Amino acid sequence: MSRTVTARQIPAGTHHWPAQQRVVYGVPYREAVAKELERSRARRVFVTTTRSLTGWDLVASVVAELGERFAGKFHDIAAHSPREAVIAGANAIRAAGADLIVAIGGGSVIDATKVMLIALWRNFETAARLSEAANRIPEASAWDDDPQQLRMIAIPTTLSAAEFSPHAGITDPGRRVKEGFQHPLSVPKCVILDPEATGETPLELMLSTGMRAVDHAVEGWCATRTAPLAEATTMRAMQMLATSLPAIKRDPADMTARLDAQLGMWLSRFVTMAGIPYGASHGLGYLLGAYKGVPHGITSCLTLHAVLAWNEPVNADRQRAVAAAFGRPGGSASAGVRSFVESLELPTRLGQIGIARDDLPAIAGSWDGAAP
Repeated sequence: MSRTVTARQIPAGTHHWPAQQRVVYGVPYREAVAKELERSRARRVFVTTTRSLTGWDLVASVVAELGERFAGKFHDIAAHSPREAVIAGANAIRAAGADLIVAIGGGSVIDATKVMLIALWRNFETAARLSEAANRIPEASAWDDDPQQLRMIAIPTTLSAAEFSPHAGITDPGRRVKEGFQHPLSVPKCVILDPEATGETPLELMLSTGMRAVDHAVEGWCATRTAPLAEATTMRAMQMLATSLPAIKRDPADMTARLDAQLGMWLSRFVTMAGIPYGASHGLGYLLGAYKGVPHGITSCLTLHAVLAWNEPVNADRQRAVAAAFGRPGGSASAGVRSFVESLELPTRLGQIGIARDDLPAIAGSWDGAAP
């Protein structure tokens, strides 16, 4: 028997699995690093991090675990991953002859290290050469197109979730714009999610990057098109983050809540690989980050509730689930998210972080047409 099925009845899409071999969660990071060294048989391991983290016990204990394998460390990665620091880090890794990189930190460190890998693979030694490769985005799942031996593992210290995507954004400080990069193998081959690794992260940074994960989940859920895996993961991510972030606020030593938040932010990124685009909250966040240096966790606190209010006339049905997840069943998703941010004692208005109305035309004018 034949039947006629309209295109509308048949969901279609492509889910890209990044070249991420393992996500190790709930295992002490020292044990996980030792296991990865055993797996990789790496002889020269290079560490990337930031100046603020380089003195932490976390970094010192990883270096100690590496022992004779430790090949060097680069810690001059600032917020928003300036491209000059990326090239400097790549040149340091090249000089050290490293065969494995361990990235320790938040989104800026992990994104910078992804682009360092691209610079090393392509033999780029200057920031200008690096910019030539910006926005040339190969498919995230095309692992076999350009095989590479040098890879990284990541130990995230925040909830930005950069480690679950092969895409990276770095900043050209001169033009004050973000440049996008992607390579199928730039994603960490192993991510180690240990709540103890977040123990020294300042509370405001932990909570604000948690709002970045909320932004991933909410914009993925409310997107103009979706997919079954994206729906399942974004919904669960919202639920886990809605409970774990307040629990961390109440008791920063609650490692169970920290692990729940890490798992929630991991779930929030499956939507990217399902090919679902993020929306205006992310787009505005990129502008604020590149032009005014606002951390991306804070940009999500400022923009997500406003974008929900703006979009409510066209996606009110989707927003009802967001409202319920953030404590406003039957009410406004925008109000629920804004109240949630305020309960974490994070800013919700541009004026609270020193951006005036007079700044808006220049910020808007910095948009170069890039998505989202």
